[in-house]
Amino acid sequence: MTAAADRTDHSPLTLDDGTALVLIDLQQGILALPTTRPADEVLANAVLLAEAFHARRLPVVLVRVAWSPDGGDLPIDDVDRPGPASAPPAAFSQIPAQLAALGDVVVTKRHWGAFTGTELDLQLRRRGIHRIVLAGISTSVGVESTARTAWEHSYALVFAEDATADTDSASHAHSFGKIFPRIGKVSTTAGIVAALGDA
Repeated sequence: MTAAADRTDHSPLTLDDGTALVLIDLQQGILALPTTRPADEVLANAVLLAEAFHARRLPVVLVRVAWSPDGGDLPIDDVDRPGPASAPPAAFSQIPAQLAALGDVVVTKRHWGAFTGTELDLQLRRRGIHRIVLAGISTSVGVESTARTAWEHSYALVFAEDATADTDSASHAHSFGKIFPRIGKVSTTAGIVAALGDA
């Protein structure tokens, strides 16, 4: 294989003070779904990441999905596989206490991606953020949608693979094998914590 064909970046992961942790949909209703990696493992790794970011005084953004009680802001349903027909109860969007205690910013979204119709970009840029460490559930929906928009907004991206899960193993593998390496760096909770310690 020629050097031109293999363009994989094997440089060490570096994280500076312009980095924020953004966790997608780690809330009661989503954590209850059957996922490719146990939700309690995803949550435990997310808490480790949030603690490490707090130790470095770097922002932790918790993104949740919720809709108005009347369901008026639910996504359009003229699709082959529509989403919920009515707004879930408020408990669906509740963030677990151990994670909520570590969140500096909470963003509520109505779509798959965390940028559309929210203040996420404003909250990040006003804090001088240019790099996002991204994790959550589900890989191919909320995480990938957020990642694609972040990349288009010129944020550098790092993905915590073991703090991310999907409801479908093939979808998770596709995102991490085909999409995420093209728009960011793939790492682990331990690798990211170590990089924060080295910064």
